[in-house]
Amino acid sequence: MRPAVLPPVPPTRVEAHFGDRLVRCFAERPAHLNELLTLALQSRDEAPAIIAGAQRISYAELDARSRRVAAGLAEGGIQAGERIALYTGNCPEFVVAALAAWRLGAIIVPLNPRNSRDELAYMLGQCGAAAIVFEAEYAERVPDAAAAPSVRRRYVIGSAPGAQSFAALEASQGDIEAAAPPQEQAAVILYTSGTTGRPKGAMLTHLNLISSVLHFEVALGLTVTDRSLLAVPISHVTGLVAILLPLLHLGGTVVMLRDFKAPDFLALAARERITYTLVVPAIYNLILRAPEFSGHDLSAWRIGGFGGAPMPEPTIVELARQLPGLTPVNAYGATETTSPATAMPLGLQAAHLDSVGRILPCADIRVMDDAGIEVAPGQPGELWIAGPMVVPGYWDNPEATAREFCAGYWKSGDIGSIDAEGYVRVFDRKKDMINRGGYKVYSAEVESVLVAHPAILEAALIGVPDPVLGEKTHAHIVPRSTLDADAVRRYCAARLADYKIPDFVTLRNEPLPRNPNGKVLKRLLRG
Repeated sequence: MRPAVLPPVPPTRVEAHFGDRLVRCFAERPAHLNELLTLALQSRDEAPAIIAGAQRISYAELDARSRRVAAGLAEGGIQAGERIALYTGNCPEFVVAALAAWRLGAIIVPLNPRNSRDELAYMLGQCGAAAIVFEAEYAERVPDAAAAPSVRRRYVIGSAPGAQSFAALEASQGDIEAAAPPQEQAAVILYTSGTTGRPKGAMLTHLNLISSVLHFEVALGLTVTDRSLLAVPISHVTGLVAILLPLLHLGGTVVMLRDFKAPDFLALAARERITYTLVVPAIYNLILRAPEFSGHDLSAWRIGGFGGAPMPEPTIVELARQLPGLTPVNAYGATETTSPATAMPLGLQAAHLDSVGRILPCADIRVMDDAGIEVAPGQPGELWIAGPMVVPGYWDNPEATAREFCAGYWKSGDIGSIDAEGYVRVFDRKKDMINRGGYKVYSAEVESVLVAHPAILEAALIGVPDPVLGEKTHAHIVPRSTLDADAVRRYCAARLADYKIPDFVTLRNEPLPRNPNGKVLKRLLRG
């Protein structure tokens, strides 16, 4: 596929932000989220903003509902700067509540509905949430007043004891002028996955979010005509920043999928003529293998973004074969970078199958060794990321902020490299890299080879202690048909260096354990 012709990158300039940081920013940009969203909310009128099941919500309706909820929150004593937790699935009320909170000058705290009661209690207490909006089906997991004493107001979508209905908020007759918060003020607190220890609340500021929205629009060539499928949790940085905000800024349409199932994804994408989405690689594998795949017209789908985990090269090749009109785009980022730090130039993915793309216009990435020294081009090291989209730190956690940030750079914990042409590669998480007798084994490389086997559905490689070599490699494999460990090793021997061939192979009957955002939980595989 030929590279797409994109509009020129808007002018940028270097600015001072977050104390001692110098970052390259888009020179012309909205001052805050309320300004970012104003144009579409007030000019697109009856154009569809949100489609969720039978609900088709226009921009005019979304604007009116969020204004009423903002007034209702203010009448309930919620003030600018306070935190409002959103404990919902993919539903329109999340969007209404978020827009209302920002109109008020408050900070939203999206919480994944798969979080437990104890996890919720910790996060609500850690950020000092003043209010929570939740769906009735999750009411049993919402901590009571004793477990979450900071929460003064509880609003339920539906009905639940001890909570005011969200519908009553929407019935408010008041209106308040939209706040104009400073661009360095937090607008969102997103808690990290918490794969080690307690989750940390990354503070996504107005500047962070606006910079990422503009990065997505520029890198992917998004326009008012785009219709995006929200198939990942809206409580995750991808759902919020890659899907919702760019489309609402441009005046496009966000189509919500409540729970991912491959047949539902395919049917909705075809029916609503989806043009863009960004999901984890596992979703592409599942839809390609769904029996219903060939029965749906997906010709409108032009941009297939992916990130959050390595995409096996065979999957990219199969996408090109099955959907020739789809342009796959690898985007690399994290919660701490407000989503993207790199993106593959459109049309070049096939030429750079092992790359996560090039550094975005306002981003800066350095490859550093363990001594804090930048390595030569093409050499591996830890990726340090800076730019206006990198958060200033973690909410009320100066120790973690000091540990994970250095001179405005966030230490990603990812091992990668940047070649002479500027293409970035991510080999492994620093903690997941396997040192087998002095040889470095990057799990993503071995996993990509394994999932190319026609009898393998998914695979994960971990290191296990060994008294002689330090570590050996252990592949956990979910087969799709009959398979044995010796066949796996023979297959790898024909494609990998001998030290990369898995020492141990476990064939599993159940899927690999994943967190709510689709990432494999290798700590559970280690036992």
